[in-house]
Amino acid sequence: MKKKNLQQNKVSDGIDVEFSQELADQDDLEAQARADAADARQKHQPNKK
Repeated sequence: MKKKNLQQNKVSDGIDVEFSQELADQDDLEAQARADAADARQKHQPNKK
């Protein structure tokens, strides 16, 4: 089985999405909280390469 280079196949859809706190619903707020928690966890991880 031949592995494909997935990075090579990525193409931007050209859509620039802007987040608006005023228009956010409960799902948006929960997703933002999860993203913030993930960012905080990553900041405390040693760099592994």
